[in-house]
Amino acid sequence: MSRFKKFGFLPKASSSPIKGQLMGDKCKEEMKPESNANEYELKDQGNKYFALYKYVDALQCYNKAIMKNSSIATFYTNRSLCYIKMNQWISAAEDAKKSLELEPNLLKGHFFLGLALLELENYEDAIKHIHKAHELAKDQKLNYGDEITYALRLAKKKRFNQLEEKRIKQEVELQTYLVNLIENDKQRKFKQLEDEAIVNNLTGDELVSLQSETSKKCDNYINELNDMFSQLDVRRKKRDIPDYLCGKISFEIMKDPVITPSGITYSKNDIIEHLNRVGHFDPITRHSLTQDQLIPNLCMQEVVEAFLSENEWANEY
Repeated sequence: MSRFKKFGFLPKASSSPIKGQLMGDKCKEEMKPESNANEYELKDQGNKYFALYKYVDALQCYNKAIMKNSSIATFYTNRSLCYIKMNQWISAAEDAKKSLELEPNLLKGHFFLGLALLELENYEDAIKHIHKAHELAKDQKLNYGDEITYALRLAKKKRFNQLEEKRIKQEVELQTYLVNLIENDKQRKFKQLEDEAIVNNLTGDELVSLQSETSKKCDNYINELNDMFSQLDVRRKKRDIPDYLCGKISFEIMKDPVITPSGITYSKNDIIEHLNRVGHFDPITRHSLTQDQLIPNLCMQEVVEAFLSENEWANEY
């Protein structure tokens, strides 16, 4: 099951704001025979099938609509969403890309492409397209709830985890390499001591004592090295951004916190977007609120900056 289906990220066809805007209200009239339908009638038939969760039937209608007219971008986004519902991520990405070739600033084209790329583990490009969808939603004052911001957070987290796995692998390789260097150095010193023992006529016990001292020193180096990497693992496992540093709208760390007359702190970009797109009120207290009432929260800004200076990884999280 897709993570989006599991967590309800892509809402049910009957109530989703995306689906509602994408599909339109379900028509009550009878479907026209497909053989006699034009491309828009075929698209409408596909929408009706989609609303009934009959994605294969919807797909067939969109296929026929595209065969009749391949220059309509929304036909491809409709079909892309079908593919998303069917977990066919490569096909979903291809259709979304085609829609963007026809309309480069098509919000759903960027959004659906981002979702498909996210599932295909191409996190860099997924972030790029989902972020573009987010910017288009703001510019067009469209309300997609938390869907786009959720996908953006998820893509960033997946990218962070991917980079983290790469860093861990590199650290393990470095640790192994350094341990081998110490072990090789110990063997080299053993050989050097054996040569010196012959030159200086040292007894066997004296040689063993010198080698034992060298071995202990090298073992201590290895233990200190392993302890250093172990502490790094412990710090990594404790990585977490405190909730009080995260905005109450996007849930990302606040880079430019502002406080409202109600005493609620928000990330500046998030609250301004809310005021412009949703309404002039505090989203938590519901009290009337305008942009000129926002005051920089300098204390929180200092706390955030201190946290980021001590936890540089949080800039990528």
